[in-house]
Amino acid sequence: MNAAPVTPADESVLLRMEGRAAYLTLNRPKSINALTHGMVLRMSAALDEWAQDDSVRAVVLTGAGERGLCAGGDIRAVREAVVSGSPRAAAEFWRDEYVLNHAISQYASRYGKPFVAIMDGIVLGGGVGVSAHGDVRIVTERSHVGMPETGIGFVPDVGGTYLLSRAPGELGTHFALTGSVARAGDAVLCGLADHFVPSADLPALVAALATDDVPTALAAYAAPIPPAELVEQRPWIDACYAADTVEEIVERLRSHGSPAAKQTAETILSKSPTALKVTLAAVRRARLLPDLAHVLEQEFLVSCSGLTEPDLAEGIRAQVVDKDRNPHWSPASLAEVTAADVERFFTLPKPGDDHAYLGPLFGL
Repeated sequence: MNAAPVTPADESVLLRMEGRAAYLTLNRPKSINALTHGMVLRMSAALDEWAQDDSVRAVVLTGAGERGLCAGGDIRAVREAVVSGSPRAAAEFWRDEYVLNHAISQYASRYGKPFVAIMDGIVLGGGVGVSAHGDVRIVTERSHVGMPETGIGFVPDVGGTYLLSRAPGELGTHFALTGSVARAGDAVLCGLADHFVPSADLPALVAALATDDVPTALAAYAAPIPPAELVEQRPWIDACYAADTVEEIVERLRSHGSPAAKQTAETILSKSPTALKVTLAAVRRARLLPDLAHVLEQEFLVSCSGLTEPDLAEGIRAQVVDKDRNPHWSPASLAEVTAADVERFFTLPKPGDDHAYLGPLFGL
């Protein structure tokens, strides 16, 4: 086994090579491996190096600890950048993160090396970005996969609107607006994962990838995918979320006969009104964009636009800083969020605008 050098400053992402595989392990278990800017840069550098190494035939992503692969980006750091008057620091983090997300999606097609993501436990936000764009995405009975951004006054990013816009029917819209998590069966149904492996078999699978090609290793350990819980709820989800506005979606949910639909309406109304309307627009626009790169470009503009809005800092405060779970959104109601307010998130800033946008990611 050859081990890549690791310095103390780099221990938040552990790198090693064994046999035919290279392994990335996110290593901040106390924070459920939340991604920092430094972690993103280290992952990108490792992927660049392994792309040129003929001994590496596959890359495997895992998370340290028992709670999950990755709880998302380090949103405390994002809030600190915003409240300290340095929003461009957050924009620089997102820029490099989104470039990494795209690189993961292209790894097998460009280099012939499958990117295998072990999506065990909690996989949220940025965790989805570094896993669900991979070539082989494995969930377990412990997986909870989701994009919870509307609950912190933000909009699904890291290619999340690309994935959710391509889920069957209106399932992606449901997940985007509610921030709900998908268990294994629903994650596969929605195109966020491909295979199911019982968590007890993960160590053996990860070890097998060092000696066997990916299809052979999967054949030995993959099990039948559990039933998708949302299949029976598709009728009300597709009917209600097909509406043109968030207000109409909520009204349809409230008037539907299903108790689950009524409860979902209340869940949506607890989220940031601005984030809800921008999210719906982002998912609908993402459906019309040709590929992940174009969607990431849109998400980068939308995300940077959100840095100058009040709800992001307030949502993070309420959820992870003070933890009072009582955000004060501004505007406070859906009716107060105008079409012009939404369009501003998708509009390139003019020279001199107070804006954190750093320009296009891929020159599209």
